[in-house]
Amino acid sequence: MNMPNERPKWLMLYAAVALIACGSQCFAANPPDADQKGPVFLKEPTNRIDFSNSTGAEIECKASGNPMPEIIWIRSDGTAVGDVPGLRQISSDGKLVFPPFRAEDYRQEVHAQVYACLARNQFGSIISRDVHVRAVVSQFYITEAENEYVIKGNAAVVKCKIPSFVADFVQVEAWVDEEGIELWRNNATSAYDGKYLVLPSGELHIREVGPEDGYKSYQCRTKHRLTGETRLSATKGRLVITEPVGSVSPQLNGNGNQEHITLTRVPKMGSVTLMCPAQAYPVPFFRWYKFIEGTTRKQAVVLNDRVKQVSGTLIIKDAVVEDSGKYLCVVNNSVGGESVETVLTVTAPLSAKIDPPTQTVDFGRPAVFTCQYTGNPIKTVSWMKDGKVIGHSEPVLRIESVKKEDKGMYQCFVRNDQESAEASAELKLGGRFDPPVIRQAFQEETMEPGPSVFLKCVAGGNPTPEISWELDGKKIANNDRYQVGQYVTVNGDVVSYLNITSVHANDGGLYKCIAKSKVGVAEHSAKLNVYGLPYIRQMEKKAIVAGETLIVTCPVAGYPIDSIVWERDNRALPINRKQKVFPNGTLIIENVERNSDQATYTCVAKNQEGYSARGSLEVQVMVPPKITPFTFGDEPTNVEDSVSVTCLISSGDLPIDIEWLFNDYGISSFSGMTVYRGGKRTSMLTIDNVHARHAGKYSCRARNHASAVNYTTELIVNVPPRWILEPTDKAFAQGSDAKVECKADGFPKPQVTWKKAVGDTPGEYKDLKKSDNIRVEEGTLHVDNIQKTNEGYYLCEAINGIGSGLSAVIMISVQAPPEFTEKLRNQTARRGEPAVLQCEAKGEKPIGILWNMNNMRLDPKNDNRYTIREEILSTGVMSSLSIKRTERSDSALFTCVATNAFGSDDASINMIVQEVPEMPYALKVLDKSGRSVQLSWAQPYDGNSPLDRYIIEFKRSRASWSEIDRVIVPGHTTEAQVQKLSPATTYNIRIVAENAIGTSQSSEAVTIITAEEAPSGKPQNIKVEPVNQTTMRVTWKPPPRTEWNGEILGYYVGYKLSNTNSSYVFETINFITEEGKEHNLELQNLRVYTQYSVVIQAFNKIGAGPLSEEEKQFTAEGTPSQPPSDTACTTLTSQTIRVGWVSPPLESANGVIKTYKVVYAPSDEWYDETKRHYKKTASSDTVLHGLKKYTNYTMQVLATTAGGDGVRSVPIHCQTEPDVPEAPTDVKALVMGNAAILVSWRPPAQPNGIITQYTVYSKAEGAETETKTQKVPHYQMSFEATELEKNKPYEFWVTASTTIGEGQQSKSIVAMPSDQVPAKIASFDDTFTATFKEDAKMPCLAVGAPQPEITWKIKGVEFSANDRMRVLPDGSLLIKSVNRQDAGDYSCHAENSIAKDSITHKLIVLAPPQSPHVTLSATTTDALTVKLKPHEGDTAPLHGYTLHYKPEFGEWETSEVSVDSQKHNIESLLCGSRYQVYATGFNNIGAGEASDILNTRTKGQKPKLPEKPRFIEVSSNSVSLHFKAWKDGGCPMSHFVVESKKRDQIEWNQISNNVKPDNNYVVLDLEPATWYNLRITAHNSAGFTVAEYDFATLTVTGGTIAPSRDLPELSAEDTIRIILSNLNLVVPVVAALLVIIIAIIVICILRSKGNHHKDDVVYNQTMGPGATLDKRRPDLRDELGYIAPPNRKLPPVPGSNYNTCDRIKRGRGGLRSNHSTWDPRRNPNLYEELKAPPVPMHGNHYGHAHGNAECHYRHPGMEDEICPYATFHLLGFREEMDPTKAMNFQTFPHQNGHAGPVPGHAGTMLPPGHPGHVHSRSGSQSMPRANRYQRKNSQGGQSSIYTPAPEYDDPANCAEEDQYRRYTRVNSQGGSLYSGPGPEYDDPANCAPEEDQYGSQYGGPYGQPYDHYGSRGSMGRRSIGSARNPGNGSPEPPPPPPRNHDMSNSSFNDSKESNEISEAECDRDHGPRGNYGAVKRSPQPKDQRTTEEMRKLIERNETGPKQLQLQQTNGAGFTAYDTMAV
Repeated sequence: MNMPNERPKWLMLYAAVALIACGSQCFAANPPDADQKGPVFLKEPTNRIDFSNSTGAEIECKASGNPMPEIIWIRSDGTAVGDVPGLRQISSDGKLVFPPFRAEDYRQEVHAQVYACLARNQFGSIISRDVHVRAVVSQFYITEAENEYVIKGNAAVVKCKIPSFVADFVQVEAWVDEEGIELWRNNATSAYDGKYLVLPSGELHIREVGPEDGYKSYQCRTKHRLTGETRLSATKGRLVITEPVGSVSPQLNGNGNQEHITLTRVPKMGSVTLMCPAQAYPVPFFRWYKFIEGTTRKQAVVLNDRVKQVSGTLIIKDAVVEDSGKYLCVVNNSVGGESVETVLTVTAPLSAKIDPPTQTVDFGRPAVFTCQYTGNPIKTVSWMKDGKVIGHSEPVLRIESVKKEDKGMYQCFVRNDQESAEASAELKLGGRFDPPVIRQAFQEETMEPGPSVFLKCVAGGNPTPEISWELDGKKIANNDRYQVGQYVTVNGDVVSYLNITSVHANDGGLYKCIAKSKVGVAEHSAKLNVYGLPYIRQMEKKAIVAGETLIVTCPVAGYPIDSIVWERDNRALPINRKQKVFPNGTLIIENVERNSDQATYTCVAKNQEGYSARGSLEVQVMVPPKITPFTFGDEPTNVEDSVSVTCLISSGDLPIDIEWLFNDYGISSFSGMTVYRGGKRTSMLTIDNVHARHAGKYSCRARNHASAVNYTTELIVNVPPRWILEPTDKAFAQGSDAKVECKADGFPKPQVTWKKAVGDTPGEYKDLKKSDNIRVEEGTLHVDNIQKTNEGYYLCEAINGIGSGLSAVIMISVQAPPEFTEKLRNQTARRGEPAVLQCEAKGEKPIGILWNMNNMRLDPKNDNRYTIREEILSTGVMSSLSIKRTERSDSALFTCVATNAFGSDDASINMIVQEVPEMPYALKVLDKSGRSVQLSWAQPYDGNSPLDRYIIEFKRSRASWSEIDRVIVPGHTTEAQVQKLSPATTYNIRIVAENAIGTSQSSEAVTIITAEEAPSGKPQNIKVEPVNQTTMRVTWKPPPRTEWNGEILGYYVGYKLSNTNSSYVFETINFITEEGKEHNLELQNLRVYTQYSVVIQAFNKIGAGPLSEEEKQFTAEGTPSQPPSDTACTTLTSQTIRVGWVSPPLESANGVIKTYKVVYAPSDEWYDETKRHYKKTASSDTVLHGLKKYTNYTMQVLATTAGGDGVRSVPIHCQTEPDVPEAPTDVKALVMGNAAILVSWRPPAQPNGIITQYTVYSKAEGAETETKTQKVPHYQMSFEATELEKNKPYEFWVTASTTIGEGQQSKSIVAMPSDQVPAKIASFDDTFTATFKEDAKMPCLAVGAPQPEITWKIKGVEFSANDRMRVLPDGSLLIKSVNRQDAGDYSCHAENSIAKDSITHKLIVLAPPQSPHVTLSATTTDALTVKLKPHEGDTAPLHGYTLHYKPEFGEWETSEVSVDSQKHNIESLLCGSRYQVYATGFNNIGAGEASDILNTRTKGQKPKLPEKPRFIEVSSNSVSLHFKAWKDGGCPMSHFVVESKKRDQIEWNQISNNVKPDNNYVVLDLEPATWYNLRITAHNSAGFTVAEYDFATLTVTGGTIAPSRDLPELSAEDTIRIILSNLNLVVPVVAALLVIIIAIIVICILRSKGNHHKDDVVYNQTMGPGATLDKRRPDLRDELGYIAPPNRKLPPVPGSNYNTCDRIKRGRGGLRSNHSTWDPRRNPNLYEELKAPPVPMHGNHYGHAHGNAECHYRHPGMEDEICPYATFHLLGFREEMDPTKAMNFQTFPHQNGHAGPVPGHAGTMLPPGHPGHVHSRSGSQSMPRANRYQRKNSQGGQSSIYTPAPEYDDPANCAEEDQYRRYTRVNSQGGSLYSGPGPEYDDPANCAPEEDQYGSQYGGPYGQPYDHYGSRGSMGRRSIGSARNPGNGSPEPPPPPPRNHDMSNSSFNDSKESNEISEAECDRDHGPRGNYGAVKRSPQPKDQRTTEEMRKLIERNETGPKQLQLQQTNGAGFTAYDTMAV
């Protein structure tokens, strides 16, 4: 369709719609934004959419732009496309969808329609190409093959008749003859030479028809391209062959001999058939010609690979646009001739592109769009703007001066009859401009003459416009009465005015102001009526061009005017149809002509009184020139012809100027042209001798006063071809890319073709066959990879139909080096047979060929087996190498090298000599089982022939090799398995190899014996039962004994999740030998509430038996492991929120979810668990009611099962909606003067939103006055009401407002302006919260006259300014960098002479929490329970705790604890190990200070000694040790160390250092009848215990040997028996016995507790972690004998029961204690009883009473003395029951100066400055300060330090009390301070059992003292039961010492030293008794030193002897072994 004519309406409609849609934004004066752009199609629909009604179609249209364009589908008539239910719909993404439909629903207006896609946004609109939609209804059709009538010998063309209604969609695929042979459409070259050919158009072409063809029939097979359906024709076509009677001239089928013209159209690169349907007899000859474009000349069609002629049919493959044109088929025979014309149009798809696609042009500048298009044919080019046709049809669109309305989207459309294409471009306006606008103007006015008139016009625009004035169309200039002036205002507007002085009646008329800029014009007109007589101003002569319309208005003045008429020759107008007269005096004459309309016209104006005025107008009509058309003729002009053309001006006013132009230039500059002027109206152009340069466009331009006109014609000149580049002979190297140029010029443009000579000489030429390597492009011949076959003579021809054309013959020669066509090949030969190797080299002869073998020259003279022959061929040379008899050495690479003058080449032959393989070797057995054996062997030499297979031969050992079995194995493997063997049988096995040549010899045989087999039975009686949520117990019994197949070693228990494809996880269980006993296994770490499948299989040393049947069972139900997902909240109102969630995944529910819990609280209170609310629901959402308004809430959701609550979801947050606020909390009204009152207020307690403003209401009291309101910004809290009346009361109140509205009003307050202004404070008492270290400001706004004086008091104290605090000029108090001490009350006082006022503010300081209190609540073997309490008096908010804990030799770990958790369990700890624990609090400010470190330990003890008979079993040369007899002390045993020696030897022999606890162990190779010592060290996680045993081996005969010579112990029975048997001695002996008994009792009492268990020998060691032996004390190292590994945890060893002195005598070892002991001298009447060890407390630990019962130094020879300076208890049995009856006595110090007096305790108080021990975790010294020792903790806070007791360099420093009392608690400065326990390590010197190692530690801030010791004069006793903390907590160790410590450092402050060695604990028995201890005042306080003195002494290492006890000096913490016979 013709778009320019048919689209305007609907395009304008959509342009208008787009304009409305874009709204005001389209006119925004913003500069162009780079991101914003008009629409551009991303995916444009195709021109044609054909679809079947059974499939439907979707048409996609996508466009981009910013903003994103809207897609609208429209019809060709411009109406929008809507949905038609079931037939057409528009999807949301812009697709036009045609669903499949029934045939009866077909609607032409829907399914056969032209659509277009319109995309628009605010910057413009674009329209797609036409979319021709055609739906095809599936309907029945048949095709028919027609009969063809043909004369014998001619070619026949059989057609397939397809109904017209499907012809566009159905095409012929193939033809089928009666025998079923299919003839397909084929473009292959070979197909053109056969008898049958299916033409591209579908016809069947049969050449040279003979009589036999009349018997055949043909059917066509067609395919429907939309449905894919194929079918055979309903009829079969036959050939009807006629025999001619005589000669027949060519006849065209069915049309007689009339002229034939056929129109044919084919797409580019398609194939086309041009038919020439003529028949004749004799058979005619066909020739095809093509007309040269634009001429009547023709030239023969050049036939080549692309253009074929089959009989009379011309077939063109891969058609190109250049093939378009008119073709002529000429048919001739001896009788006559005929011709057929065919017009071929090769179509190429249309495409268009506009350059540039986007341009930004400033106003007034030109814009050019160029439409670049391709395709063929192109019928029309049109342009649109924003979907509206703009009537331009040239490829270049030029806008000379861009205006505002020119911006938008431009489109170029190219069309032909079949398709269309479009391109779009956008024009943007550069810079900012606005067209002029009249903003203000004068109005029509009627007035009397006389006064002056002022007319005003105001205009705006960018750029600034200029304003001019007109009166009745004539410009007004300044004169004495008319003055025009103008100026520009500040905002850029132009103000112009017209002043008329003393207006006359003649000044009346139509006044017009015109505002003009380069952007546009705006004008305004109005009449000025002045009363007076009619008056007509003079009218100037009017000249007008003929044919135009004359419009003139009579310039009338005067008022009123009754009528205005026009006259001509005294006749009133109008007098014809062309004239129109209007009452306002306007005359219009259309289509003016000189003859009828050139005259003088008169205007007559009259008023009612009859007065009139006349004015004349002379009209002159001018006639423009008119040129008579001219031409150079229809035919092109030949070169050197003469041409002439005349330009005649047929009409027009003289004078006329005539000018000639050539290609738009004057012809004066061109030679060979002559112009003759023939009169006033004629001009002739003559060219005498035409040349090619004269071709072009010639224009005649005529110009007169009316206008100028042009007429143009074109001169076409025929130019014969001429060489631009003539080809010459060329030579190319073979294999290179050859290129020969041949270029010619002429008109029409000549066609350049290349041909090749037939044969080796020039003369006859044929067209070049198109191939992959030969092509002609624009006359240039390209031969890629040129070869010898391309050599020869070539002809280049240039023909354009003018003259005979040009031609040139050249020789192309190819220089070829030698070449082997086959570079590498393999050749095989059997060994011993002859072989021949051949090489053929092609290239320029002569060629020489040499042979190499493995890159070595091969010379037949050296080996007579080789012979070389050469044969000369036409193309080169053949060389043959013969080998008489091949050997293995002939397997080599033979190379032949060919050489000629142009180069060389080589080829290789890989000679392979083949033979039978060698025998396989290295046959080995890799693996064997009961029924198979896995073999491997080495691959032998394969004889150069791939091994086909191996044959494994095997037989039973007793059979012969004739009775063998075989296994065939592929030749590529060297491993194989022989199966189906019998278990436990001996076999012989060998192997042979085989290739294509033959079989090898057999390998050597190997002999094997097959193995046992795995069990074949399944375990029985399997049961699976759940134990808990993650554990199940499996029990079973063994398989039947007969199915074990060997000894069962154990079972594999496999388990997996039921109903999954996962593999079983197997655990191995050892076999229980007890007959019939059930096996069992607990499966742990299973998933909660999950079904598991369990299988069991038995295994022996061979392998596992069959799996049992699957047993399934569920674990117990647990809690959900994942929270509900997709938690979301939605605010409903100001007090309700909806919470929704999705259930946790089923696999994580771990049970059946019963309910959900929603946990919620305001976000700022979320940390406080007590303020959280819970709501249960069974559904997946709920609504929370009763919430605070405008508050941010935090919520979590969790699921609950029968197992408990699941994991909480991640917190989510929602804020309730705001509401109106509450009333302001308080209001004040303060008098400021006699007319002003200051109103101040406090904000609402609940603002319920963001306060936007306050409203202050005021009203005079009493009178009916209106209420005044004043809006105040939200940040202002006061308002000064002014202009009030004095002494008149006013009432004030205030409201607050949020975005929701105004809230409640505050209380009213009344005040009265007055001259008296007492001092008042407008600010309110308030509470201010400041953050730690930030600034705070507290206001104090005061009024008063005179100005009041403002003073501040801080916590009741007058304020004086300092560096941190000062009073600001407005009275406010500013505090910089607030600290905790600043919290409190601040009062502001204002006072003047009239009154005074005050307010009080409270300041709260938000700081991190202070250190919390941590106490131990309970212990187990693997957990600690601690209590957490906040710091007393700490006002900082506390959100939670962070608990830090670490094992003695581990890293710190942390755990978060909620603020309301009273207790917290620390789990998964090590058994019997020391731990350090401390806590920090945190809030939203940060983490606070750390608490004191709590030293404790988990429960569990070192191993306990067994009874000897249960442990040791002796034989003659070995001893069996039953380790199960040992008790583990609560912590599982890890291993034992066993050592032995003969009794008389010194050195111990280690037998094993890793004996497992559950086994028995035998010590072998002992001598019979010999005494031995056995030392056993038992280890568990709590430490180790060392025991030593004496035993004697039995004699060889099994008897025992005599005991050792020690005196025997007499039992009571023995004694009585001796006495009774010697009655005669009884009386004399009684007195002696009594004396002995008394002595024994005294000795026992002296020993305090005898060694009741003389058969226990215990080695106790107390060492620091990683302690090493002091190299300066070799005696200790030698005595120890066994050294614990460094860095190993060594817990205390219980069981020692000797006092210190006894230990010294026996062990002769040095012993030191890290722990303090009670000083019994302090209070002889005080005892302490402990039933269980208390927990050591944290505090500042000081040194304890020194000079206690510790031996400070030992001299040799002092073994039998009582320890000097020691206190003992003498207790009888009753005293043991009542400890208060014990007596104390004291030894005195040794005379050695080392044990001098030491400071003691003043009661329970240490004197100030008493030195204590400080433990620094970093290993550095901590200085004492004010009796408190501070330590920086890991969080940077401070906490107290726990100090181990002093350790004295004395081997006898373990007094008896040390067994029971290790820790001293003393009070200092009113607080309870605790002596720190020294760490207790796995030392042989660790005396007491674990539960008695620690004394009471409770007291102080924990309020849990067990015993409080006063001064000598008073005694306090508190029972254990009354203690608030139970006494069963485990003691806690202090922090561990560092690994490496310099023992020479004697500073008591050094933690390394103080913790190096644990306390030396005295041995004691295990009987029930109390624990005793007393504190005695030091007798010599004068020897005390202050802390600072002590520190200095320590730093200088100068502490004197008196402080020796305080210093932990060198020495290793080992005690001598206490050895007794067991």
